[in-house]
Amino acid sequence: MNKLKIHYIFLLALLTGVSACKKDNYEAPSSTLNGHIVYKGEEIGLEYNQVPVELYQPGFGKVGAIAGTFAQDGAYSTLLFDGNYKLIIPNGQGPFQWRQNAAGGRDTLSVTVKGNQTLDLEAVPYFLIRNAVYTVNARSVSATFRADQIITDASAKTIERINLYINKTQFVSAADNIAAAEIAAAAITNPAMINLSATVPAITPTQNYVFVRIGLKIAGVEDMIFSPLQKITL
Repeated sequence: MNKLKIHYIFLLALLTGVSACKKDNYEAPSSTLNGHIVYKGEEIGLEYNQVPVELYQPGFGKVGAIAGTFAQDGAYSTLLFDGNYKLIIPNGQGPFQWRQNAAGGRDTLSVTVKGNQTLDLEAVPYFLIRNAVYTVNARSVSATFRADQIITDASAKTIERINLYINKTQFVSAADNIAAAEIAAAAITNPAMINLSATVPAITPTQNYVFVRIGLKIAGVEDMIFSPLQKITL
């Protein structure tokens, strides 16, 4: 192999290496956008990691969404570059009504990110579980609460069922529980005074506390809405 060809190969390898280093040395996003999904300042409780939130950055060359999900208390957090974004909760997601456009579809929210910032997202839930009070008798946990209907116009929906969920960890839902109780909509005679109880089984390793939440399933809506998480001592 002649010296000129060796020199060319070396130069090509050097340029390729420099190019790769430039690609690897792009700055990572460093601004955090976070907040909660709320109704008039009241946090909307959800199932962990089930309701998505999407951000798009128009004109930046990225066509797909920057996707995230909400935590149990309705919190979200995402790491972004500074810039202008469009935020939306996709159609058919969440036990609430999201902002709508003139055509009646789900609208996007314009968000300008410049450094770390907090932005709560306003939505209107179909129902809210309120005033949940828990009592313990031996290993039996009883809950008393209200189911308030928030949306009462032509777009209102009905209750399918309400559940009491108990778990040994802070993740509490239909998918994460060690004990549960249920009441069907037809059995609810007074939405302002609902009672449910469930017995906590033996826990290994032993612990003297559990976490509880009330979940309400809305007819025709996939995602349940939940009361705030509470830790109780057995």
